[in-house]
Amino acid sequence: MNLPLKTLWLPLLACLAFAASANEATIRKNLSERLPNLPPIEEVSKTPFPGVWEIRINRSEILYSDSEGNYLMQGSIFDTRNRVDLTEQRTQKLSAVDFSSLPLKDSFKVVHGKGTRQIAVFSDPNCGYCKRLEKTLADVEDVTIHVFMYPILGPDSVKKAQSLWCAKDKGKTYLDWMLRGTAIPSASCDTAAVERNVALGRDLRINGTPTIFFVDGTRVPGAIDAERLETLLKSAKAK
Repeated sequence: MNLPLKTLWLPLLACLAFAASANEATIRKNLSERLPNLPPIEEVSKTPFPGVWEIRINRSEILYSDSEGNYLMQGSIFDTRNRVDLTEQRTQKLSAVDFSSLPLKDSFKVVHGKGTRQIAVFSDPNCGYCKRLEKTLADVEDVTIHVFMYPILGPDSVKKAQSLWCAKDKGKTYLDWMLRGTAIPSASCDTAAVERNVALGRDLRINGTPTIFFVDGTRVPGAIDAERLETLLKSAKAK
């Protein structure tokens, strides 16, 4: 008697699902018992690497384990056939943000050309890599840069960020300082926006400056070069 294909596959799929669930439970139990200082495990999932499971903690941090939680590993899984860093790809997806949810009222704009393309940059005024990024951005055409003051390098950074926020022309004062070293005039006003940015950055787990967000949600830390920046701008716009 020929049974329908669906009838044959359903029990197998059920067995596979049960096995996966059992593996997940074993991994969670063993790791939590053996490593009490490990942050709470938020997700356990299979990887393309046979026998290796992904362990997600702290929203976007990735570790790897065997199927029983006997071994815990840090590092990257690299797909050699497609030449893709699967760990980096996964981390970028997990750390992406909804660009439209960013509180742009707490930023100021620097516009190049028509400014039809957009990025957001979290920047510390005393950050050398932020200054390097601004030199790269100076040559990028047709972009609006939403600058979020994110002073995390000490009290002087906070003081400079507050004065920048209170400047009459925030964008010009910022570029004068970052690109030309022109002293930031002392100014005072309501600087709650700077405090909100610091709280937002912590919530988004921004651990360093600069950090760039593109309109498709992609997050890129550090001072990237012009070629990669242009590639990401085009990719984000296409989506």
